[in-house]
Amino acid sequence: MSEIKLTESAPTEDNGEEKDWAAAKAFFDNLKTNKPRPPKPRYAVTIAVSSRTLFNMVKERKVYEDEGLEKYVAYQMEHESEPLMPGAAFPFVQALMNVNSRLRQLYPDSEELFDIVLMTNNHAQVGVRLINSINHYDLSIERFCMTGGESPIGYLKAYMTNLYLSKNSDKVTEAIEEGIAAATMFTADTDNELSKTQLRVAFDGDAVLFSDESEIIVKQHGLDTFFEHEKEFENKPLAQGPLKCFLEALGKLQRKFIAKNERLNCPIRTFLVTARSAASSGARVLKTLRSWGLEIDEALFLAGAPKGPLLQKIKPHIFFDDQMFHIEGAQQMGTISAHVPYGIGQKYHKGKLIEQPPKKE
Repeated sequence: MSEIKLTESAPTEDNGEEKDWAAAKAFFDNLKTNKPRPPKPRYAVTIAVSSRTLFNMVKERKVYEDEGLEKYVAYQMEHESEPLMPGAAFPFVQALMNVNSRLRQLYPDSEELFDIVLMTNNHAQVGVRLINSINHYDLSIERFCMTGGESPIGYLKAYMTNLYLSKNSDKVTEAIEEGIAAATMFTADTDNELSKTQLRVAFDGDAVLFSDESEIIVKQHGLDTFFEHEKEFENKPLAQGPLKCFLEALGKLQRKFIAKNERLNCPIRTFLVTARSAASSGARVLKTLRSWGLEIDEALFLAGAPKGPLLQKIKPHIFFDDQMFHIEGAQQMGTISAHVPYGIGQKYHKGKLIEQPPKKE
C-alpha cells in the first residue's frame, strides 16, 4: 500500500534539489499574491483527483461519447470561459483547503499540508477551462497532470500520491494494484449541508482500512464461524487494507493540532462505520488500530444495520466502502461516497454471489 511521507524519516536530499526548492521558494515568496505556496511533495499528503470528480462534466462526457474526441475538445475550448459546475469531490477539496488554512496559522513554515493534484487524461487544450474553473472557485490546485488520452496511473507514484479519486473504476483498480489508496467517487442523490470548518471522513473497516481476510470467512463459512475466528484471533492485528495509509496520513496531521492543544478544535474528524457487531467482533478491530498507533475519533458498530441513516447524521465529506450496496444506500440518503474495489466483496452483491462470466478456453 502507498507509504505516507513522514518528515522524520525522509531521506537526505542532495544539494542540487535543495537549491532548486530554495530558489522556487524565494521566487514564490517575492511574488505579490495571496495564493499560498504549494508544499514540498515529499512532506505533503497528496490527494490526486480526476477532473470528472472535481467538476460535474456529465454534459461534456456525453459530447465525447456521442461525437468523439475532436468535437469534445472543440466544445471545451468554445466554453472555456464558462466555469464547470462542482462535482462529487468538490466539497472534500474545499475541506482539505480549510485544514491547510488552519495548519498554516499554527505552523507558518510547515510543509506538512494537503497538496491537491488534478490528475486527468484530458487533452492539454482542455486545461484552459479546468484552470479557469479552478480560479473561479478560488481552489488551491497548482499541480496538474494532463495525459492527453493516456492513463494517468503511471504518474501517481511520481507525484507521491496518498489518495487517488476518480470516476473510472478500472483506473481505481489499477491504482490499488499499484499499492496506492484509491476509490471511485459517486455523487449523492440528495444534498446534505456539510461542515465548512471540519473535514469529516468516514471509513468502512474490512477490505477498506483492513484486509478482507475476515470478510472471506463470513462469505465462505458464515457468521458463527466468523465470530469464533475473531474471538480466537482477537489479539492478532488484521493486515492492512488499501485505505490504511490514508487514515495514517490524516492521523499525522491531526497530531499537529493536538500538539498545539487543539484536540477539541481539530478540523479533521474520522469515523469508522462498520457492519461488524461490537461485542462479537469489535475488539479485534479496535486492537488492530491501537497496534498501528492510530486513533479513530468515532467508531460505529452497526451489527448489519443499514449505514445510510448513520451517515446522514455524520455528514462526511467522503465515505469509503468496498461494497456497492452500502455505497448505494449512502447515496440515497445524501452521502458523497467512494467505492474501494478491493477484496472478496467485489464478487458479491447484497450477500449473494454474483455470477461470473465463464472463462474463455
